[in-house]
Amino acid sequence: MTDGAEASTDDTDEIVVLDGLEAVRRRPWMYVGAADERGLRCLVDEVVDSSVQDARAGCARSIHVTLLADGGARVADDGCGLPVGPDAGTPAVEELMTQLSCGTVPTRHPQVSGARSGVGLAVVNALSARLEVEVRRHGHVWRQSYRHGVPDAPLAQGEPTTTTGTTTTFWADPEIFCPTDHDGDALRSRLRQLADLTEGLRTTLTDERDRPTDPEVTRG
Repeated sequence: MTDGAEASTDDTDEIVVLDGLEAVRRRPWMYVGAADERGLRCLVDEVVDSSVQDARAGCARSIHVTLLADGGARVADDGCGLPVGPDAGTPAVEELMTQLSCGTVPTRHPQVSGARSGVGLAVVNALSARLEVEVRRHGHVWRQSYRHGVPDAPLAQGEPTTTTGTTTTFWADPEIFCPTDHDGDALRSRLRQLADLTEGLRTTLTDERDRPTDPEVTRG
């Protein structure tokens, strides 16, 4: 009995409890399938699908994806913008980017649940070396940046604007993914499919990695 008790204690001591986004970074394959090209596609899909859900809710009509020359990916839409409230406490957009579950954000924002892993933007943030989000909402531009899932600074209210929407730019973490080169052909096919399936949605892809080209536009 004593030996059994000691063995049980030893086993317990080896258990490591991972909190928040640390669990995602430690075991990325549980959330995006693999730390390779498939995982990279999942990251882009999570951000794009967040915008698509906005479009299907009648809030967005266009999604513009850019593969940046430095390896980053940018997804911009003209939807209603991610929620930035409340006035006190942690802003909703920060909760979306840092919490695996976020029941305090109003359900009219379907981005909360994500599309593939079920936790969406928080997983993208966790697996990115850097992420920047810009929200145009409530007459202003709001910005926040993150490194390895951790905010650099509080959400900042910027200049006035008459438009709405969300722009998310992220750089997949090279310490997690190998390679970190996005598959432009697969993304192009995905955007065409989404435009075909979503009435009134206009999707655009620009690949800046080799040389600037005219964006490819697909309309639903």
